[in-house]
Amino acid sequence: MSEADLLIFETARLVLRRQTQDDVDFLTELWSNPDVTRYMGGPREKDWLRTVFAETAAAPFAEAYDLWVLVEKESGQSVGHCGLLDKDIEGHAEIELSYVLAPEAQGKGYAAEIAAGLKKYAFEELGLRRLVALIEPENAASERVALKAGLHFDRQIIRPGGALRKLYLIEAAGGEAGGMEKQNE
Repeated sequence: MSEADLLIFETARLVLRRQTQDDVDFLTELWSNPDVTRYMGGPREKDWLRTVFAETAAAPFAEAYDLWVLVEKESGQSVGHCGLLDKDIEGHAEIELSYVLAPEAQGKGYAAEIAAGLKKYAFEELGLRRLVALIEPENAASERVALKAGLHFDRQIIRPGGALRKLYLIEAAGGEAGGMEKQNE
């Protein structure tokens, strides 16, 4: 499989692509880092992560919505795990815009850049009508990214397990509510 086959899209400074076996170590370290995951339920167990990421790398096209590897164009280094995820929110199917960056990539504007790219990809390429972001109330940086990408605060919700989250959302121009419906339907 070529790199072109794995490409989702590019921005000015970043490449978003599907996962390969070479990404397993980076992603395992990213998701087991307590600083990176502090607003996302904390670090995950490394052996479990390796298994999950190896399975994803073996079938990178298996899921319509997923997190993909974010690569810095200039250095060629992996710097994040970003994408679109299926979410059930209070009994409604939604698509969440998600961005997770390695510590060395934070503070460079990459989250806002990839969030804008994901929004464009979701609306223009996938035909989605609505995106959401679930943000831990203390995560001011993630809220700033959501606002820069054009999402607005809707309400606070309680997730399964009791976690409080701020729900941000955006609808495509002329779109109706309904996260997973395509504009062409």
